[in-house]
Amino acid sequence: MGPVLAGVLQLLALIGALALAYIPLGNHMARVYSSDKHWRVEKWIYKGIGANPDTQMRWPAYLRGVLAFSVAGVLFLYLLQRLQGVLPGSLGFSAIDPDQAFNTAVSFVTNTNWQSYYGEQAMGHVVQTAGLAVQNFVSAAVGIAVAVALVRGFARSRTGELGNFWSDLVRGVVRILVPIAAVAAVVLVACGAIQNFSGIHEVGQFMGGQQQWNGGAVASQEAIKELGTNGGGYFNANSAHPFENPTPFSNLFEIFLILVIPFALTRTFGLMVGSVKQGYAILATMATIWLGFTALMMWTEFAHHGPAFDIAGGAYEGKEVRFGVGGSSIFATATTLTSTGAVDSFHSSFTGLGGGITMLGMMLGEIAPGGTGSGLYGMLIMAIIAVFIAGLMVGRTPEYLGKKIGSREIKLAACYILITPALVLIFTAAAMALPTPGNSMTNSGAHGFSEILYAYTSASNNNGSAFAGLNADTQWFNSTLGLAMLFGRFLPMVFVLALAGSLAEQKPVPQTAGTLRTDKPLYAGLLVGTITIITGLTYFPALALGPLAEGLAS
Repeated sequence: MGPVLAGVLQLLALIGALALAYIPLGNHMARVYSSDKHWRVEKWIYKGIGANPDTQMRWPAYLRGVLAFSVAGVLFLYLLQRLQGVLPGSLGFSAIDPDQAFNTAVSFVTNTNWQSYYGEQAMGHVVQTAGLAVQNFVSAAVGIAVAVALVRGFARSRTGELGNFWSDLVRGVVRILVPIAAVAAVVLVACGAIQNFSGIHEVGQFMGGQQQWNGGAVASQEAIKELGTNGGGYFNANSAHPFENPTPFSNLFEIFLILVIPFALTRTFGLMVGSVKQGYAILATMATIWLGFTALMMWTEFAHHGPAFDIAGGAYEGKEVRFGVGGSSIFATATTLTSTGAVDSFHSSFTGLGGGITMLGMMLGEIAPGGTGSGLYGMLIMAIIAVFIAGLMVGRTPEYLGKKIGSREIKLAACYILITPALVLIFTAAAMALPTPGNSMTNSGAHGFSEILYAYTSASNNNGSAFAGLNADTQWFNSTLGLAMLFGRFLPMVFVLALAGSLAEQKPVPQTAGTLRTDKPLYAGLLVGTITIITGLTYFPALALGPLAEGLAS
């Protein structure tokens, strides 16, 4: 079997698995967030945190809950790292430096999981399990909660109430993430991923010296790392490490985990707004972009530009031979079109155009299908923009799901889509203009610029993957990337929740013959075009200086 055919068959198997999970998982999540019943364990949690899960919140209260919980998470994780040297199970590792502790705390709380450290050489068992793994669950649940709040904004009328943040948070963890992650961890252990709390031990000679490895609860953290679109690896090599991702099957299974909740949430959305067709329209838009990016990535990485690629059968540099070009291309597209950031190959070693595709996937806003929750609310913001553009073309007041898109709504949507590009371009420009940050680049020219651009694109979009050539463990990058992650996560949430509150206060607008049908293929095509044009106009100059210049020169 040729490598191209193997890659195509893997893609078809993945699509089949996602299709089988779509309806049952989407239905389950809709029931979770629509039920008025509380499980006993959930009641214990509410009592412990002092929350009343039946209190309905308007958007300012919902936002305060999101921010308060996230601030507490940052402080706890920061202190846990700073105290690591005196904690049991630290494996002899010392406390994390303040700038790196800040960066890591912000990274995991914002669902970014950017890592400027070697996991196996810096973090002990307590920090990994009680700190990083816990945030993998709750940061994903926060994203889903915000998405559900926006969906309720469309579904409800003449009320500003969006549900209860604490109830949405707890249910997301208890009823969705924990059960699926537990099953996924067992599958990964069966594939060969490790799951233990062993200390550091020698495993043999390597380049004239002793090679050492430490164990850890890797399979369980790997499961939620992918399922919650987190991305932070237990080891520095991330999902290219055989302890995290042992076989081609586990590689495909991890890609499935990355995509399954973001895609299934479109079904949840359709059920909660009372129109499954609306969910299918959003799904079709996401799937079209994802398949297009995946096909383009596989083409660029299999295309033979030179004798070395001809002999190898594709761009194998930086890719695990266990997975090949096909598996690595599918993984790279999935991880950058979502907010995952996990890697099973090194994006810096992709072809110039292949590296550009990974960047463009993040620049789209990671909405195809996007992160857990963030992908859905990002796509719904784009849907509002598309409806507004269509309304301008025909001279009608735009409407979406029975709600008028007036000046307030479009201003909030516009602010949402402007935040991330501003963070990416301003921080990249500052890093290139100042003398010190440039010293962290391994390469010069277009590829070196791509390293900087990729880092801030990844941080601002809460992705977390790296171009693998940038030394980001400096005070400048730890601080500025931390700020980019904070602003890139929570400022958009402010506008999403404000928009949800505004929509929930409206009364439904009756559908007429002139209403744009947003559940039809024509609208899905308009939405794809809107996303492509907005991203292209925003980022094309920066892409032209980096990956496009490199790709055209090769």
